[in-house]
This record gives sequence, structure tokens and C-alpha cells, in this order.
Amino acid sequence: QLQASGGGLVQAGGSLRVSCAASGRTFSAYAAGWFRQAPGKEREFVAACNWSGGWTFYADSVKRRFTISRDNAKNTVFLQMNRLKPEDTAVYYCAAAPAIGSAYYTQVSDYAYWGQGTQVTVSS
Repeated sequence: QLQASGGGLVQAGGSLRVSCAASGRTFSAYAAGWFRQAPGKEREFVAACNWSGGWTFYADSVKRRFTISRDNAKNTVFLQMNRLKPEDTAVYYCAAAPAIGSAYYTQVSDYAYWGQGTQVTVSS
């Protein structure tokens, strides 16, 4: 089970960190990712990391503004979001996929487990 938290309302240019806590599994056995979905749009990839967090990958739209990280001892993955823009407004979802080597994944279909989502709203 994945539980996302930390969303909220922030002004453009501000920062926010969302977290995703995992329970019931050995979290280090899973690659993790963040996706987002804005009203009327499809769910889109934001960021991903491998089981250790040593390998990361980002969508072009968030590169150099967002950072994905994880703390396997606490079974938690984070998404630090800086220099937020109104177009970042969406429901953010965390996801986990059984790790194969040091792979990370960027497709919705790659992930077997999903959190419930947390709303991030960026005002202009």
C-alpha cells in the first residue's frame, strides 16, 4: 500500500515536497515513480528512480526543478518541487514497480502499485 501526502496550495515560484510512504513490502525491492494528472488530461510521467535512488530520470517539463529521492529505511519516496509553475497544478501519484536490476520506469503500465494521489495547486 502506498500513501501519498504533502500536497497543498503554493504560489508560483514556491516549493513543495510530497511524500509517499509504503507499507507491507520491502520497499528496497521496488523502483518508484511519480506521475501527475491535471483535470481533463491523461496521467503523465514526472520522475522515477531505481530501487536505491541512485538512478533518476525526469520529464523535460520538470527537469532541474524537481528532485526525486527515497529513504528505504523509512519506506518513503519524496518529490521535492521547486520553482513551481501554475502548469504544475495536478493530482500527484506515487507508484512502485518490482525492481529488475537498477531499472527505473517511465510508463504508467510499468507500475503495479499506486498511491491515492495528493493535490498540488500552484497559483499565479
